[in-house]
Amino acid sequence: MRPREPGPTHDGPRNDLKTIQTMVPYLWPANEWTLKARVVVAVVLLILAKIANVVVPIFYKHAVDALSMTGTTATIIAVPLALLVGYGAARVLSQAFGELRDAVFTRVAQRAIRLAGLKTFRHLHALSLRFHLDRKTGGIARAVERGTKGIEFLLRFMLFNVVPTLLEVLLVCGILWNFYGWKYAFVSFATLGIYIAWTTLITEWRIKFRRAMNETDSEANTKAIDSLLNFETVKYFGNEDHEAKRFDQALMGYEEAAVKSGGSLAILNIGQGVIIATGVTVSMVMAGQGVVSRTMTIGDFVLVNAYLIQMFMPLNFLGFVYREIKRSLTDMETMFGLLEENAEVEDAPDAVPLAIRGGEVEFRQVAFNYDPRRAILNDISFTVPPGKTVAIVGASGAGKSTISRLLFRFYDATGGGILIDGQDVRTVTQKSLRAAIGMVPQDTVLFNDTIYYNIAYGRPGATPAEVEAAARLAHIHDFIMKLPDGYQSTVGERGLKLSGGERQRVAIARTVLKQPHIMIFDEATSALDSQTEQGILAALKEVSKGRTTLTIAHRLSTVIEADEILVLDQGAVVERGTHIALLALGGKYADMWARQQAAAEAQLKVEAATASKDEKFSTEHA
Repeated sequence: MRPREPGPTHDGPRNDLKTIQTMVPYLWPANEWTLKARVVVAVVLLILAKIANVVVPIFYKHAVDALSMTGTTATIIAVPLALLVGYGAARVLSQAFGELRDAVFTRVAQRAIRLAGLKTFRHLHALSLRFHLDRKTGGIARAVERGTKGIEFLLRFMLFNVVPTLLEVLLVCGILWNFYGWKYAFVSFATLGIYIAWTTLITEWRIKFRRAMNETDSEANTKAIDSLLNFETVKYFGNEDHEAKRFDQALMGYEEAAVKSGGSLAILNIGQGVIIATGVTVSMVMAGQGVVSRTMTIGDFVLVNAYLIQMFMPLNFLGFVYREIKRSLTDMETMFGLLEENAEVEDAPDAVPLAIRGGEVEFRQVAFNYDPRRAILNDISFTVPPGKTVAIVGASGAGKSTISRLLFRFYDATGGGILIDGQDVRTVTQKSLRAAIGMVPQDTVLFNDTIYYNIAYGRPGATPAEVEAAARLAHIHDFIMKLPDGYQSTVGERGLKLSGGERQRVAIARTVLKQPHIMIFDEATSALDSQTEQGILAALKEVSKGRTTLTIAHRLSTVIEADEILVLDQGAVVERGTHIALLALGGKYADMWARQQAAAEAQLKVEAATASKDEKFSTEHA
């Protein structure tokens, strides 16, 4: 089944009004009185800027009329000078109020972006493992990135371009009506109305192309990240051309969507130009007739022209802003859609912190399935006494790793219950539950940072001495000190600069530093060679002393010292007992043991034969 892309779970596009409503709390945050005050001051400055802006043409009109009048030289020089100074002052105030408005509002906008991004990030971490397995990380990251940028654009341009422009249109229409009659106001309103209708209609038609661009952009980004993360695999199979073709197919989809978007943009812009030119022409013809009939002065003609230009020129930008607002809403739609995803595993309303008394783990008739059509675990019951070790073995796909995921509460059991010191894990907080459990997984993935950071990740507040002590316990301190940069050596993407054994030791150190009461070793040595495995096993044995330990393994040689071994087959416990008891039983465990021992002996014979040949070759050529 194809993974779903990040986005709303409901059908159809998200309602734009609902998207804006979702954004409002970030603009007007509760208990943030300083930010609220900034919003109010910014609105006041916005109004003052527009008032100053609409006054500018009035000074200009009177200056033109004064210059057109006959009279004494003193009158001709003095009156326009005062008006022109007023004209200049009004322009300066308009710009100054606008700049102050932006300066005051910047913190509000940036805080909104920060809070929205942080909330989405936290929510993504709160979602279940199932959600993240179904999604593509690259697509999610791109959705959050575009969404936060969309918030910034929407806040800045909708509040400080769309609203001010509409306010200015109302003021200008009122002035024209008051000075020259309703016809000028009607032409202005009609032009504005037709312009908005055209822009809205065509932009709504174009939005499907923008959605297609977003989807193909996310797909291309996801493919690129996935390919680069698996750089070595690509090289192993020589599939550079294959990866390039997959990436190019995604880019081709983006190209097609972008071409359609560009063509439809041309239609939109041409229509907007025709509407504005028609409105300005009609108004100027009316004003010209007024000058000819002497009902208007040259200054009035200039004033009408100045107001029309001042009012309609921003409409060209308003068209762009509207298109970008729709784009931003589309981008925000995906990010806010992520917030609508329900967390599959949540703390109960009355959840309390886990109280560790000894660390006893009990699975009581546990059943689980990822899909109702296929059961993974069925009636699993066992107990790990405090300080003891229980091992779970079985073939791949038997459900071993699912047990550790249920204990961590990445999923909730579909039947039965899991208890720690008698407390059902569903009744305690997830934070306290996971703080009590340490995990050393089969595939250790490290952050692309220093070795110190990766070990300290087990307990970020730990001191350097504590980090070093954990590294010593995991038998990796000496290796680290031999590196040129010691603990400050970077491990590379996913820790690939280190060998498998070195990554495992870092994982052990990280888990030791966490100081958990319960340890889980999930196939911790399955991918290692025999020599490295023995070293890791010694480290695991040392760090698990006195701790309740659950070991999940495929290699039976790693669990022979466990206090109890459970044999899992097709989601059910088919045998249990100590290593000796299970061998004596002669059942599934004994059969697995015999096959693994035979394989190990065969491998030793091959290694011995190879060594003998090498020795003979060296002797003959000495």
